[in-house]
Amino acid sequence: MERSAIFYFHYLLLSLVIAAANNINTTDQQALLALKARITSDPSNLLAKNWTSNTAVCSWIGITCDVSTHRVTALNISDFGLTGTISSQLGNLSSLQTLDLSHHRFSGTIPSSIFSNSTLKILILGDNQLSGSFPSFVISNMSSIRAIDCNYNSLSGELPANIFSYLPFLKSLALSANNFHGQIPSTLSNCKQLQMLSLSINDFTGAIPKEIGNLTKLKELYLGYNKLHGEIPQELGNLAELEWLSLPRSFLTGTIPSSIFNLSSLLELDFSNNSLTGSFRDDLCQRIPLLQGFYMTNNHFTGSIPRNLWQCKDLSVVSLSLNQLTRTIPRDIGNLTVSRNCILASTT
Repeated sequence: MERSAIFYFHYLLLSLVIAAANNINTTDQQALLALKARITSDPSNLLAKNWTSNTAVCSWIGITCDVSTHRVTALNISDFGLTGTISSQLGNLSSLQTLDLSHHRFSGTIPSSIFSNSTLKILILGDNQLSGSFPSFVISNMSSIRAIDCNYNSLSGELPANIFSYLPFLKSLALSANNFHGQIPSTLSNCKQLQMLSLSINDFTGAIPKEIGNLTKLKELYLGYNKLHGEIPQELGNLAELEWLSLPRSFLTGTIPSSIFNLSSLLELDFSNNSLTGSFRDDLCQRIPLLQGFYMTNNHFTGSIPRNLWQCKDLSVVSLSLNQLTRTIPRDIGNLTVSRNCILASTT
């Protein structure tokens, strides 16, 4: 009798576990089918043929599941040429860690439910037609997020300054080519792990926050093609690991801070199409020996072309036109063995 009771208890427990797993799988399935229902064009019929209710979710194209729980942990259906809107039920994928819906024609707003997912680490929605503002009231639940890519959409409004206090592990923030306006939040400095910040091709105004200089792990900084003003902050010289510094067409004035020339890891320096003044250092390549691209076109620089420019052995692009530089070209510039583009014309 006792053995029968124990057997029955184990059977009941196993049944409950199986039922719970089925319910969870059903939740994920319903969330994904809700997204499929929002697709108005699927040129290759990949979802139409593969995402069906009579097949296991974990076998669907673009889906990755946890081997133990069978919960959906990744949804990657980038570059399928889909048209439609994003379903709010994706927020029900409560184990989701990666969401990649990039390179489509998704329109409408980004559902706030996505930003309430506490497990999400990577969010990639770039190259779509998404609109609306960047949510501020729920992103505080996304402390686990590592990367946000919403490049090339039609998002608008100001970036909420408060959200950057809740993203301690954020490593990459890519919001270029949208319609954001207002000032670049100085609170970005709270994202101490940030390695890439791309806010170019928007309508940001005001000065570049000097607090960005506190992001000492930053490797890439793209702020060009905005409506900024003022000088380049001296504090950017604190970014010892910086490799790409791009600030073109940003209405910047003043001289290049001397601290910038201490960034020995720089590969590309682009200050073109501003109103910068001053002259170039002759020891440029001794200080930035790994330089590959040097873009200074259309400013108000004076003086001469750096005499030792040839010492940058990896330099492939030099663009100094439309300045007030002297016409004398250093004869040693011919020693640039990998230079592909050397634009020195229109100097005086």
